Amino acid sequence: MEIRGVWLTNTDSRVLRSKQSITEAMEFLAQTGFNVVFPVVWNKAFTLYPSQVMRDRFGVEIDPLYKGRDPLAELVVEAKRVGLAVIPWFEYGFASSYNQNGGHLLAKKPEWAARDSGGNLLKKNNFEWLNALDPEVQDFLLSLVLEVARNYDIDGIQGDDRMPALPSEGGYDTKTVQRYKQQFNQNPPSNPKEQQWLQWRADILTDFLVRLYQEVKAINPDILVSLAPSVYDWGLREYLQDAKCWIDRGLADMIHPQLYRRDFRSYRILVDRLITQQFTAQQLPQLAPGILIKLGSSYRITPEHLLQVIEYNRSCGIQGEVFFFYEGLRDDNDALAKVLRYGPYAKPAS
Repeated sequence: MEIRGVWLTNTDSRVLRSKQSITEAMEFLAQTGFNVVFPVVWNKAFTLYPSQVMRDRFGVEIDPLYKGRDPLAELVVEAKRVGLAVIPWFEYGFASSYNQNGGHLLAKKPEWAARDSGGNLLKKNNFEWLNALDPEVQDFLLSLVLEVARNYDIDGIQGDDRMPALPSEGGYDTKTVQRYKQQFNQNPPSNPKEQQWLQWRADILTDFLVRLYQEVKAINPDILVSLAPSVYDWGLREYLQDAKCWIDRGLADMIHPQLYRRDFRSYRILVDRLITQQFTAQQLPQLAPGILIKLGSSYRITPEHLLQVIEYNRSCGIQGEVFFFYEGLRDDNDALAKVLRYGPYAKPAS
């Protein structure tokens, strides 16, 4: 199955602001030759659908911007109408806030905070983090995923570079330190990247993924579990994402490593590494790399580069890709969409 996917964000995009723009976007994607859309449903510590879990826990049913609507329900209807699969994307994962000192989640549940070795709230690249190693926090996030799996006619669910993930500087909260001590009879090392300590925490996140996979499949075995982690093994060292282990243990039906490089040569090096060191021939059908086509106003991929990437993917036996993100297709009078529509996506996906 050829995956032609695109992420739909609520940052730098107005698509989810109205039912009308959702309808227009789904028709546009279908006409361009796409077959999967990954709409954000969990961002900035709010859901983009009315959530009973969030209402009970935090008193906020939905991102205030969408109050009185259900963007996810609207999108599912419109996507199905034009033959697109829908895989809701839990973008924020275990992040709590962005430059807000934990935001409304940690204001309500301070004991859920991840801590660095200095005992400070864990912060990396301006994101503050929930403690992804805490069973209670894991239960909370899992309950959001299962709520979506139960209540919507979707084709999959997706975690990314923040689920399951935790910056490797984390894990120094009292609870986690106690757990480590019980097992190894010593405190965790102050070096967050020490091998045993790193792997021990990564394994806790893998165990969470095992649960997520099993519980999603218990609701409906046809719901795909899709993951878009950081590139291995950088993702393991920096965010405790043991993506190779996830693939080997069959914990992802589809995997979209974020190969966000801005020149073709760097992209090719990453793909070569994936297919020689990480994926067996049997696992290759699950791989559809994440490709950066736009970042703010500073970057947009060129048509030549875009075609090169797709051509290289197919020559390596990679059947698909997922683009970050939708608005990149619309810039400059839909320039990149036209390249796809009259080029590699001209025929319907196999």
